[in-house]
Parts: sequence; C-alpha cells; structure tokens
Amino acid sequence: MEAYKEQFIDFMVESKVLKFGEFTLKSGRKSPFFMNAGAYVTGSQLKRLGEYYAKAIHDKYGDDFDVLFGPAYKGIPLGVVTAIAYSELYGKEVRYCSDRKEVKDHGADKGGFLGSELQDGDRVIMIEDVTTSGKSMEETVPKVRGAANVEIVGLMVSLDRMEIGKGGVKCALDEVKELYGFDTNAIVTMAEVVEYLYNKPCNGEIVINDEIKAAIDEYYKQYGAKK
Repeated sequence: MEAYKEQFIDFMVESKVLKFGEFTLKSGRKSPFFMNAGAYVTGSQLKRLGEYYAKAIHDKYGDDFDVLFGPAYKGIPLGVVTAIAYSELYGKEVRYCSDRKEVKDHGADKGGFLGSELQDGDRVIMIEDVTTSGKSMEETVPKVRGAANVEIVGLMVSLDRMEIGKGGVKCALDEVKELYGFDTNAIVTMAEVVEYLYNKPCNGEIVINDEIKAAIDEYYKQYGAKK
C-alpha cells in the first residue's frame, strides 16, 4: 500500500472522522464503523485533507484534467482545499467549480454554479467525501454535462465503504461508473483500512481488535458488494 494511503488512514482515525463500534446508518443498517467527513474542522486538518485528495488524484490521473467539481454542500470545501494542494504539491493550476442548491438570480455571478465557469473541452474530476447511494451524482452529473461540452474524467471519494448500493448487488462507486460511464476511485477502501489497522496501534490504542474485525466481517457477509 502506498505511504500516503497509510498516512490517510491514521489521519482519519486521529481526526475522529473514522470510528469503530456500533452505529445506525441513515439506511437503517447497523454498521461496526462510521465515517463523518464533517469532523475535519481545523485549518491544519483541511490542509492535510486537500493534500491526500491531491496525491490520490495525481496517483490515478496525473495532470490530465482542468477542473475539480465538488457537489454542494460537502464537496465545496473539498474542491477548494484540493485545488490549493494540487497547486502547491504539483505546480499545476486547476480550477474549482461547484453547483448551487438554489440558482442565484441577482448580482454579477448569477446562475447555478460557484467558482470557475465550465467551458467546452474541460476535463473534470468530481470530488466527494464518501459515496453510499450515488444520489449526489444523480443530481450533479446532468448539471455538469449540461453546462458545457465537458469530459468527466472520474470521481474521487475519500473512502470506498465497499457495500451494496441502491441496486443491491454492486457498490455505489461501481453503480456510478456503470450508470454514467466515467471512472470511480477512492483514496482508500475499507479493505485497505482493515488490513492496515487490524491489531495495529493507532494513537496508542488498537482500534480494530479481534471483536471489531469479526463484526466487520459479519457486516460484509450481509452488505458487502459483489465484484
């Protein structure tokens, strides 16, 4: 596993973004792990988060894109901090864009988007925290493709939960790929998280012990996506 992936897993646990125990998800599923990207709240955390996204995007796509698109609302700060990090780490200026939940009908920046205007020929990478149902893509992909003649190169999320999406067979990222025809990736997958953290100290404690590992295995027997 690449060093930045291991560092990102430690970072998620240190920031209390990724927790282990028993959690009831929005879907009603009882999960032994929970990720809350809203727990990245400080300047240093957001700076590091942007760097991890930038490294993962560079690792996968190189410099072959022009715009980072972050769906409102959570994707807005992700797009901003990643664009900053990309400039600092790789010396490439990429533009940031996001949609508005409500179209602005006054002032100089009317319309349904924030940040850079999308232009014909732009190569766009979508950026999100975690995709469990693909609902945000349902709302934003038509907006992006309708704004200009762009190519959506791919989607990058922070964590692939690797569980079944709306279709009940494939994971949400694979469903998005199949439905919209662009590449989907994550900085890390839950399989990588478990492999890295199992019986390994993180901040002085074991966060995935035998009991948690057994609960995760049981969860994936029921909700794991078919590859």
